[in-house]
Amino acid sequence: MRVLVLGSGGREDAVARSLSEGNEVFVLPGNGGTAAYAVNLPGSVMDKDRVLEACVENRIDYVVVTPDDPLAAGLVDHLSENGFKCFGPDSKAARIESSKVFAKELMRKYSIPTASYEVFTDPGETIAYLEGRDYPVVIKADGLALGKGVIIAEDRETAVSAVGEMLSGKRFGDAGKRIVIEEFLTGPEVTVLSFTDGRTVVPMVSSMDHKRAYDGDKGPNTGGMGVIAPNPFYTDEIAKECMDTIFLPTIRAMEAEGCPFRGCLYFGLMLTPAGPKVIEYNSRFGDPEAEAVLPLLKSDLLSVMMSTTDGTLDRQEVVFSGDASAVVVAASGGYPGSYEKGKEITVGDLGDARLYIAGAMLKEGRLVTSGGRVLCVQAMAKDLPTALDKAYAVIGNVSFEKMEYRSDIGRRALV
Repeated sequence: MRVLVLGSGGREDAVARSLSEGNEVFVLPGNGGTAAYAVNLPGSVMDKDRVLEACVENRIDYVVVTPDDPLAAGLVDHLSENGFKCFGPDSKAARIESSKVFAKELMRKYSIPTASYEVFTDPGETIAYLEGRDYPVVIKADGLALGKGVIIAEDRETAVSAVGEMLSGKRFGDAGKRIVIEEFLTGPEVTVLSFTDGRTVVPMVSSMDHKRAYDGDKGPNTGGMGVIAPNPFYTDEIAKECMDTIFLPTIRAMEAEGCPFRGCLYFGLMLTPAGPKVIEYNSRFGDPEAEAVLPLLKSDLLSVMMSTTDGTLDRQEVVFSGDASAVVVAASGGYPGSYEKGKEITVGDLGDARLYIAGAMLKEGRLVTSGGRVLCVQAMAKDLPTALDKAYAVIGNVSFEKMEYRSDIGRRALV
């Protein structure tokens, strides 16, 4: 089949490469990695007419919409209305990520376990609420903010400052003009990506992301500096509890609200002393979780995706390997702050590991950096320590000027 994948990051490289086995794959706009096995097309994922034009021109059979912004903006709606089948939710269902308020109110209405919260738009009311709170508290912008719309305020002064910047629009623009203030939860974090057709939900292998920039979980939050899968804290017993109290109730709640979710639903969970609770939902594959989890999928990815579109997921075989997977991300020096671009990338022996490109492009035949998170190495083995050893051995064979990566991915899972 002729498949179009939308996006330009490491997640899209992982999705497109999995789909390239037996299919002709196009990526819009793609990157220096996807160019090796797919056809990169010019354009922006936010330009609905350009995407539709690309579908028509290239006789596309199926479209995979992975980034959050075009999902929220209704790209799936637009393509579906014009006769193209898509993987991903329509705009009504994508609100589960694009509006924190929608997600929290959904969980409250249908008794899905999550942190207690309140919603605010008025600075005065918000600051009054912050008096006498137990700290830290979690402050979230309602809308999409490039994955950076969450602030953990350790004290009232920090909280008041964050509220002022968010509600004024200075920090996250319109996305922050309505905010959610939540209680601070503690416990191991777990990500569970899932396939769903709106009625059936099939969880993928659990994973553990590492958001902080530096070793020891220090430094600023990033888009993710590494992942391990499966997450050792996510036991079979906890998985059953999550299915019964979170996964199925969420799918049923979305259907009851008239916006059934089809595609990949991301469950960000905290395993608290009171049981698993939802931290956040995403309406698409996580990045770099996708790079860790998709290589473990033994079933045909396109068949699984199409079953979510057609409503036949209950009849689709979805099988994952029992191996462990480890991903280590290499970033430009200075990320997630300012960083330089255009650094040439040298790649040595990869062995049987995989190299996924995120922020890099081809320039005069050379692969050069073009973003903050530049690439990642993914390795698999029968156990996690061996997978991590393989990933770190390979990332030592990759280099570019001012390259940075964490040396402790997965360490807290090995204790």
